[in-house]
Amino acid sequence: MLGRTIFIDPGRCIGCQACVSACRECDSHRGKSMIHLDYPDEGRSVASLPSVCMHCEDPVAPCAEVCPADAILITADGVVQQADPTRCIGCANCVNACPFGIPKIDLEAKLQMKCNLCYDRTAYGLAPMCATVCPSGALFYGTLEELQAERPGVDVSTMFAFGDVTVSTGVAMVVPAERPGSVPGGLPIVEVNGQPTPGNGVPA
Repeated sequence: MLGRTIFIDPGRCIGCQACVSACRECDSHRGKSMIHLDYPDEGRSVASLPSVCMHCEDPVAPCAEVCPADAILITADGVVQQADPTRCIGCANCVNACPFGIPKIDLEAKLQMKCNLCYDRTAYGLAPMCATVCPSGALFYGTLEELQAERPGVDVSTMFAFGDVTVSTGVAMVVPAERPGSVPGGLPIVEVNGQPTPGNGVPA
């Protein structure tokens, strides 16, 4: 069962960038935002999607697994920390390994930077900055039980498929309870109007 974590509810995101601005205020990376606000169909749709570190746990976060300097530590409660500046060599292995495109390299500092779930706050029971300021609840911090009490009828997914590889995460994506098993941006869409899609029994 999920503990206290971030739940991303893409249907609620209004693209206001409050999360981006709040993230810049974190002491560990003041002035730089570690959250990405993506516009998947820019120019044709107002749809937006906040992307934070998914804190993978399958069984080890890919970014930590490929770090040759052991600079990316994982806390006992599963939070994947940003690179330790005393160990990071700026090789960008983590950038290439992350299936969600989250870590970035500060070229000037030769240092990896990414969301660490505002660990200076969450370790003491406070919500991350992004979830604190989100006016629409697209970023919800709490337990699954708290989320479902506030939003009856929703379900969540922590499994994301990338081709033949499935990644389990500590951060969850809110999905409709009646979903057919797909998550936008993660799991493949297996059916459209009851018909299999290319790659799921139908040639491309």
